[in-house]
Amino acid sequence: MDLRKYNVPVPRYTSYPTVPFWNTKDFTLDGYEQSMQTAFWSSSKEVSIYIHLPFCESLCTYCACNTRITKNHTVEEPYIEHLLKEWGFYLERLPEVPIIREIHLGGGTPTFFSAENLEKLINGLVDKASISPSVNMSFEGHPANTTSRHLKALNQQGFDRLSLGIQDFDLDVQKLINRMQTFEQVKRVTDEARKMGYNSVNFDMVYGLPGQSLASLDETLDKVILLSPDRIAYYSYAHVPLMKPAQKSYEKYLPTAEEKLRFMQFGKERLKESGYEEVGMDHFVKHTDELLTARRNGELHRNFMGYTPFSSKLLIGLGVSAISDSWTGFAQNVKTVEAYYEKLESGQLPLIKGHLLTGEDLFLRKQILNLMCGFKTSWTETELLMFGLSTNYELLEQLAEEGFIELNQEGIQVLPEGREILRVICSAFDARLNDSGKSPQFSKSI
Repeated sequence: MDLRKYNVPVPRYTSYPTVPFWNTKDFTLDGYEQSMQTAFWSSSKEVSIYIHLPFCESLCTYCACNTRITKNHTVEEPYIEHLLKEWGFYLERLPEVPIIREIHLGGGTPTFFSAENLEKLINGLVDKASISPSVNMSFEGHPANTTSRHLKALNQQGFDRLSLGIQDFDLDVQKLINRMQTFEQVKRVTDEARKMGYNSVNFDMVYGLPGQSLASLDETLDKVILLSPDRIAYYSYAHVPLMKPAQKSYEKYLPTAEEKLRFMQFGKERLKESGYEEVGMDHFVKHTDELLTARRNGELHRNFMGYTPFSSKLLIGLGVSAISDSWTGFAQNVKTVEAYYEKLESGQLPLIKGHLLTGEDLFLRKQILNLMCGFKTSWTETELLMFGLSTNYELLEQLAEEGFIELNQEGIQVLPEGREILRVICSAFDARLNDSGKSPQFSKSI
């Protein structure tokens, strides 16, 4: 069983179709607004909100996110004012007052913003909306600048989940990727959050970073396991220097493909030995976690914010580059702060492009989501007749022969060995990728 042959560039499938294959020429604002209203009613008026806060004081060179580097904190208030203006535009387009089911602050570095400004933002969001009794509120924090004031202020607003970007504790690796935080800083934030009543503290780790070795990764895992986070995202480093030129600075220090494969397998084994279970692609949780319960009940969902224990049909993305999802449509915001402000000040939603899903798209999206959330999928005979021709059965049959999946006429089951190439398995259902005959700048699967 040779995993190396499947170490090819494929999407991470946070959506289907993936952004490079959106049909932007047929996208209309009227069509998207109609899809939003349909999703609004089918979700019983509940909405999830993702807020992109792009500012960082320094550039983490490994990062492929949309960021704006500055030490000038006067940018905070104007940005929040425009976020709330954008939210107001969505409120005008929704048929009734929405019920907020989920809020996630991502970036960039959300804790670049002062606690007071984050309070202002959240108050502005909830002021003209209702809050679900089961609301899920989370934010991403940098261990080096997340203060007690941040933790307390957001917790008082209802936030009970915190994600900390660890990446790696090794000092040499941190220097190469310009991401500095000490074990003591991470421990302080983790301990304080738990004392304040946060239900979950999550760590993000990345394998395949420049300068990593099996020994340094082992030491990082020792420290992570000692702090016992509730969830761990164990990601493959995405090397995309054409998109992020700063990554070229350390190319000679990157591990080989064989080393990276060992890092992946070694890390997964250590996490499993330490009591974590793989709940979805790249995500590990303790056995009592609600994500695991949701997967067992067939309720686990995945969107642009990650895995959630419930299905959200309407996700509204606020801020530069944020993507909204109405289940039958996607829309992405402009990618610079200046263009974002200009659109809003002219009375427009700050969109740059979008996609309205076809019947085939929806069928394929369901298959990929099922694989990502349950490691299995199935289809009806009618669906197969209508949309089945777009599936790459040759790849599925090859994966079945090699012991990565079980395949029959009604569906597939991913075997334990197949979880390591889940993105490749999903790509068999990616009609737009397969029809293109080429792969855009995606990172490799391992």
